Amino acid sequence: MSLKENIEFIGERIKISAKKSGRNPEEIKILGATKSVPTEKIIEAYEAGIKLFGENRVQEANQKISEINIPSIEWHMIGNLQKNKVKKALELFSVIESLSSIELAEKINRDAELLNRKIRCFIEVNLAGEETKWGIKEEDIFSSVGKLTGLKNIEIIGLMAIPPFFENPEMSRPYFKELREIKEKINRMNLDNISIMELSMGMSSDYEVAVEEGATIVRLGTILFGPRNRGKK
Repeated sequence: MSLKENIEFIGERIKISAKKSGRNPEEIKILGATKSVPTEKIIEAYEAGIKLFGENRVQEANQKISEINIPSIEWHMIGNLQKNKVKKALELFSVIESLSSIELAEKINRDAELLNRKIRCFIEVNLAGEETKWGIKEEDIFSSVGKLTGLKNIEIIGLMAIPPFFENPEMSRPYFKELREIKEKINRMNLDNISIMELSMGMSSDYEVAVEEGATIVRLGTILFGPRNRGKK
């Protein structure tokens, strides 16, 4: 299939999954995960209807965003964000999805204040407590969100998670359900500056299950663009 046909096929799968759970398919957005994806493919995906793209590394994003130069693209930071790269990330990205600690949030807030802007962020939740993954552990999430309310240059609008990988996507369902329930509990807390509208969950192997459990953004790389040529940017 061409990239355009591939996007249309994925869109149909999302519609089926959304309707299965009584959701409006229009609520769900595809984010093209573009790590190691060449700029010409990103532009092709944009022309085929994808408006959100996510990068894992600030340096790679800087090069691509400059080359592509399409202001209407919404760029999301979806990889681990190092504190020394925060200022540059704020210049590049509309949304930081990988807010993984209070310390990082404080750094983002300080740099956003210097840039005189308010940055939209998703809290990254480490649902399985995996040491190899970033994110605030599930048991710490409710005590942590209260510490974010005073950071006036950050707006918390979503949650993001990467469950453990399973060959059977159904095994991811409990994690997606848990993230949705965390969203509901946080919103019931009525905290200043925090209104969780987005759930960024589901990747190439399990996005249909994620949609059934409430995803509003699915982050798709391989299934969208095909196998990646690691030598190209």
